[in-house]
Amino acid sequence: MFAHRITLFELYGFKVQIDASWLLLAVLIVWSLAAGYFPVVAPGLSPVAYWWMAVIGLIGLAASIVVHEFAHSIVARGYDMPIKGITLFAFGGVAEMSEEPSSPWGELWMALAGPATSVVIAGLFYLVAEGLTAMLGGGHPLAVVAGYLAFINLVLVVFNMIPAYPLDGGRVLRAGLWLWTRDIVRATRIAAGAGSLMAFLLMALGVFAFLTGSPIMGLWWLLIGMFIRAAATQGYQEQVARAALSSEPVSRFMRREPVAVTPELPLDRLIEDYFYHHYFKSFPVAVDGRLVGCISIERVKTLDAEHRALSNVGAVMDQCGPDNTVAEDAEAAKALRQMQRTGRSRLFVVRGQRLVGVLSLRDLMNYLALRMELEGEQAVAPAK
Repeated sequence: MFAHRITLFELYGFKVQIDASWLLLAVLIVWSLAAGYFPVVAPGLSPVAYWWMAVIGLIGLAASIVVHEFAHSIVARGYDMPIKGITLFAFGGVAEMSEEPSSPWGELWMALAGPATSVVIAGLFYLVAEGLTAMLGGGHPLAVVAGYLAFINLVLVVFNMIPAYPLDGGRVLRAGLWLWTRDIVRATRIAAGAGSLMAFLLMALGVFAFLTGSPIMGLWWLLIGMFIRAAATQGYQEQVARAALSSEPVSRFMRREPVAVTPELPLDRLIEDYFYHHYFKSFPVAVDGRLVGCISIERVKTLDAEHRALSNVGAVMDQCGPDNTVAEDAEAAKALRQMQRTGRSRLFVVRGQRLVGVLSLRDLMNYLALRMELEGEQAVAPAK
């Protein structure tokens, strides 16, 4: 989802990052607060004061979003849901789960944790605003900023609790439907449908705002609607894929007799005879059928021409590990999640230490597309 990220800090094992798209949102927030909101609610201050208030408001909003996502992440960890990290991006923030919840109760409490925390944050900022007003007088810049942060956190709670997936309210809806139907695919389909409906309403609101003289607000409603629509569709498709692959072993989809290289192979022959011939970006390194390492184009391209001419695969290969290998009897759904988590499109399939095949993301996607085309929703119907 995110191409250009900067790590801000790491806390309790969660890496907090900022996506480049957040900078656009930050500029728009500061501009709208300094030029629009604060001059209305606190008239009579200098332009410099409004800009400093806007910057402080942005920092407070970003911190509120991070704490909101931390609440999601901590509860998710308690229910064994891996969280890759927290990322601020153009539409707010997200705790990136590498796996979906394993139970409806885990989904429910994880979804509620964020809004509940935001309510607490709003209450704290309200108390700060009241205290500053009592000490410094009404209309003081710091009191106004604290009041804004109390208000915006409540707005985020209301918006997030709309029952439209993937918003927090949509996840609460899915958890309830999951408890009721005992079918996560059906629950996801309904919640994602609500998300799509919400997305279309937001896009319609954006068009209306654009036509009635609010082009910037209209553009944001359009973009938010498009994002929710895409996320809802992707969430349902991923759930369908996991359900369809949950009872299938990796061995069913792997390609046997994989193309492997030996440690003695010169790097220039690796490039000419393997990278340029098979078009794969990585190859397993095997000796008598035993997997001893992996060689990738990322590793080779770091070497200059002289090193490539003088070195062989064994001198520069990497050790294989849980990111690029999978057992042949593992669930295909687990392998798919592994690919999504690591961004790899191929996994080397092993039986113990022996290389027995290669699993590709393209083969899994082709299987899912064909099965859905032939069987429709029956392809992921729960067993009776």
